[in-house]
Amino acid sequence: MELPVAFCDEMKRILGDEYEDYLKSMEGTRKFGLRVNTAKISVEDFLKISPFELTPIPYVKNGFYYDGEKEQPAKHPYYFAGLYYLQDPSAMTPASRLPIEENDVVLDLCAAPGGKATELAAKLHGTGLLIANDISSKRAKALLKNIELFGVENSFIVTEYPKKLAEYFTGFFDKILIDAPCSGEGMFRKEPSMVKAWEQNGPEFYAALQEDILKQALPMLKPGGMLLYSTCTFSPLEDEGTVQKILSMNPDMEILPMEGYEGFASGKPELIGSTEESIRNCVRIFPHRVDGEGHFLALFRKKETADEPVVSCEQTRSGLRGEEKELWEAFSKNLNRTFLPERMESKNGMVYYMPKELPKMRGLRFLRSGLFVGEMKKKRFEPSQSLAMALRAEDYKNCLRLSVNDERVVRYLKGETLVLTDEEAAAKDGWQLVCVEDYPLGWGKKNKHNLKNKYHSGWRMV
Repeated sequence: MELPVAFCDEMKRILGDEYEDYLKSMEGTRKFGLRVNTAKISVEDFLKISPFELTPIPYVKNGFYYDGEKEQPAKHPYYFAGLYYLQDPSAMTPASRLPIEENDVVLDLCAAPGGKATELAAKLHGTGLLIANDISSKRAKALLKNIELFGVENSFIVTEYPKKLAEYFTGFFDKILIDAPCSGEGMFRKEPSMVKAWEQNGPEFYAALQEDILKQALPMLKPGGMLLYSTCTFSPLEDEGTVQKILSMNPDMEILPMEGYEGFASGKPELIGSTEESIRNCVRIFPHRVDGEGHFLALFRKKETADEPVVSCEQTRSGLRGEEKELWEAFSKNLNRTFLPERMESKNGMVYYMPKELPKMRGLRFLRSGLFVGEMKKKRFEPSQSLAMALRAEDYKNCLRLSVNDERVVRYLKGETLVLTDEEAAAKDGWQLVCVEDYPLGWGKKNKHNLKNKYHSGWRMV
């Protein structure tokens, strides 16, 4: 790989005696990572059923390396069950270092395609609220799919500029993650095309963009709240430089130390001529020090004494009425979990289960609010793919459990009608929650020995 001269000169300044080790690491191959979805399965239980050869990522508790040349985890039924996410190992660190607690209200400001948002959601354990935003509606569609695949029901998927969000959410969030657009120097080995992009728009361009994003984001953090800023670049201008700007923008922001690892490097205030020693609490990740690509992380807390107004998020929901209520109640007789009536909402026959607390949304561009439960059709309710993914096998009375080695699993994921055994056919006709082992994949509609496939057409295995 031919690296730009200006980039190499800057890396020599950053790394000093380690520069040659960095160059040597660039001749190696990228590492492949798998992160377990702890909202659906514990790490211990996943390792018991995993068909892959996995090696723990030492700096991410639910992360593992796999051999990308031999293994194809994106083709396995467990992937379609949302049991894990495939992600660069070092890219797992930002969400792992933001301390999420149950009932937190969390913002992932630059969220697509969802690698970090899905981990933030898993750490909420179905409580609180996750607002995941990306200004690109096209990229946000990939984000929405991953949120649904992971079974997240307490989310709000938005496609807005930070300035617009700031008008709605002043002092609203307990935690904010900003994995900022950057020059991508840390991804040169993984994606060599980033080199050309760097030559077109380098650190100066992105540092200005990051500053603008942060000006809008900082007021959205509650007093006492935490913000994690991260990039996948080595540029001091975008890393320590932007951290210094955050401290200058708001004197109530303070840098916190993070959970460390022996391969991590500290932030370097001297690279930007700063005397702010707390910048050393930041983390730099280099590919010659750890098995992963390049990353930078900084964890901030807004002081409790910060004078910031807090947005109220009280709202009432319309609930379901008349025929829609009757159809839902008929379907929900087979559910073994409760959906609170006051959180149900119907919009033109599309039924949603709304987060417990959600602010006023009028005027915001969004793809999804809450969990899309299903659709009211003529004289019937049809459950959604996202509802299936949010359930557990024990949550629905009529469940078709297929062994992971049953060839019908792949046929189901390809959209084919399934033929049932005599024992399976003895179950009641109607909606069936189709599972691989104990993990839902989607819906089917049983009629005697046949199961009509209701798996989402856009998700099918090809």
